[in-house]
Amino acid sequence: MASSDKPTDKPTVKQQRDARRHEKVAELKRQQARAKRNRTIGIVTASVAGAAAIALVVTFVVTSGQPRQDPQAIEIDGVKTYSDLTANHVGGSVDYAMTPPAGGDHNQIWLNCGVYTEPVPNENAVHDLEHGAVWFTYDPEQVSEAEIEALRDFAPDTYAVVSPYEGLDSPMYVSAWGAQLPFANVTDDEATVSDFVTKYWKSTNAPEPGAPCSGGVDGTGKIA
Repeated sequence: MASSDKPTDKPTVKQQRDARRHEKVAELKRQQARAKRNRTIGIVTASVAGAAAIALVVTFVVTSGQPRQDPQAIEIDGVKTYSDLTANHVGGSVDYAMTPPAGGDHNQIWLNCGVYTEPVPNENAVHDLEHGAVWFTYDPEQVSEAEIEALRDFAPDTYAVVSPYEGLDSPMYVSAWGAQLPFANVTDDEATVSDFVTKYWKSTNAPEPGAPCSGGVDGTGKIA
């Protein structure tokens, strides 16, 4: 009896080569697609970053092109100024020409800047003014606790002293070396007081601007 050939499912060598070639082509296309996608993401990211950088440059150019106001050119209604003040280091008390003092001879040790609930020695506080600090004083008989708290919040964190001062002819004062401003409270007079601070706080017109405002002596009742 003649035997018959059975069909086989095994692919031929040619079919195997074609399959491998198709797989390589498919993988190459997948790699090309990934590369194209990554290039697109890179272009978009670079474009966004570039736009942000341009915006920053434009902002810098615009703001830099705007002249800043010279603090010395600020005009302040009601400010009192004093010239030719001496700045000697002395012992004992000093009879100042203005109340509260806004400069003059003073103790050789400065007062540590901060917030005080009790009056501080004039002679030590004036030394702070010599270093460019501002001194906020208030008459406890003329102001409320809320106004005192607002003043404490308003004062700069450094190079500033806040303390009570009895017998003032105005509810509050802010003093710097050679200048001072009487005012009612920082809520009603915020613009004027802000101008004073801008002009005189850490001013180079002080005899020793930038000298320490800490490492000196504490007054009574320092709370901050």
